[in-house]
Amino acid sequence: MDHARDAALLTALMEAAADAIIVSDSEGTILRANPASGQLFGCKSGELIGQSVNVLMPEALAKVHGDFMAHHLKTGETRIIDIGRDVEGRRQDGTVFPLHLSVGRAVIDDQAVFIGILHDLTERHAAQEALARSQRLDAVGQLTGGIAHDFNNLLTVIIGNLELLQMRGTTEKQIDLINDALASAELGADLTSRLLVFARKGNLKPVEVDLREQCRDALAILKRTIGERYTIRTDFAKTLSPVMIDPVQLQSTLINLALNARDAMPGGGEFLISVADVTIDDDYMAQETDIAPGDYVRLFISDDGAGMTLDAQRRAFEPFFTTKAATGGTGLGLAMVYGFVRQSGGHITLYSELGHGTSFGLYFPALRAARLADDTNLNADAGDMPRGNGQVVLVVEDNPRVRKLSLERVRDLGYQALEAANGDEAYALLRSGRHVDVVFSDLVMPGSLNGYGLAAKVREMLPHVGILLTSGYASDVITSKMGPAGDHRILHKPYRHSDLAERLYALL
Repeated sequence: MDHARDAALLTALMEAAADAIIVSDSEGTILRANPASGQLFGCKSGELIGQSVNVLMPEALAKVHGDFMAHHLKTGETRIIDIGRDVEGRRQDGTVFPLHLSVGRAVIDDQAVFIGILHDLTERHAAQEALARSQRLDAVGQLTGGIAHDFNNLLTVIIGNLELLQMRGTTEKQIDLINDALASAELGADLTSRLLVFARKGNLKPVEVDLREQCRDALAILKRTIGERYTIRTDFAKTLSPVMIDPVQLQSTLINLALNARDAMPGGGEFLISVADVTIDDDYMAQETDIAPGDYVRLFISDDGAGMTLDAQRRAFEPFFTTKAATGGTGLGLAMVYGFVRQSGGHITLYSELGHGTSFGLYFPALRAARLADDTNLNADAGDMPRGNGQVVLVVEDNPRVRKLSLERVRDLGYQALEAANGDEAYALLRSGRHVDVVFSDLVMPGSLNGYGLAAKVREMLPHVGILLTSGYASDVITSKMGPAGDHRILHKPYRHSDLAERLYALL
């Protein structure tokens, strides 16, 4: 009876553990794996039984793992046993991710067994990288601000002396040389003023403005400069809170982002400017955007251009970093935008995928809430949110961090959650006969099925299943590349927990 109770307790421990627990024999064959192991490595935990632990490792580590085990069994030397260390794991789809591994050894029936406890470090590494990037930008900003300030003093002396020389009667050739020097010095002065904006030391003159009017003013300039191959669409909220910002710097920011969008679409294309009030009032949205809770006015500028690589996204706001060196880009445009938004007390987000375009989100603190009269649920408490009753939601998302957060949100709302890393994987799961009530899918994903394609397959095969699509783009500016949109409404990232609750409840 005691053995049965002990076995039941062990099973309960394995089932309830949030971290992956894997038991293997001395040959590295997996004897047992808990459900968290399947979630960590992208498969069912039962599928791991009987396989070598090498399938959970990158190829380079798998090649030497057997030698490590043989050395330990022969000599008793412990390099990893009883010592936690950070390593890399490999999911079933081949993606490599960071994890912390602790290994213990036990003897059962005179046979050595090894127990590995694995903790996913993806979110921690992402948070550390974001913090390091922010600290790096702050450090570069301080250095840049100091250099720009001192350089401005030098330029003041240079320009002043050149102007004195210009006023004195000299030869025509000398005047030409002085004019060239003055022009270069003034360009230098303009450069330092832009660097000061990045360093958040610019001389801002904030006033209360309506972002819709500011966007309309910028559009009047842009429509004359970007050319006929480009279409600009707007989506302005009917009612909007005012913000306190420098209108001159805002105009410069809008033009900078719009011209960047144009450069990303050399053959022509479409971009969209949208403005709306948003409330960041729950931990989920704050976690996604790294913005303090409160009321904001969000300005989105999206294009359907070439998109940006992950490295370019990480470095986009660094001064002098540019992907347009061949065409003379200075790498200061986005740095200025970043500095202006941060100095204005706001925040900026960047969402991009290669081949599908880029979307910048600028969040400025709202001076007062000006909500639509029928918008009654914006300040609803978490307890007032409509909740599920065990219905099954299939979360389809290629970004592992976003997928993990989405699964947490769905389960928090009272639903069961299944997951798929792309449209093809989701379609295969649906064809297998698994019961699903709602498909909650990203719009842009790798593989043959994007969000619209998956939605079409679901409508054809399972017309009773609800469909909810989400995207980090401000609007459907990319749908021309992705096939017919149908009548699907998009839940735009980042979204509030209550928004997701209401959409899922409405579908069910």
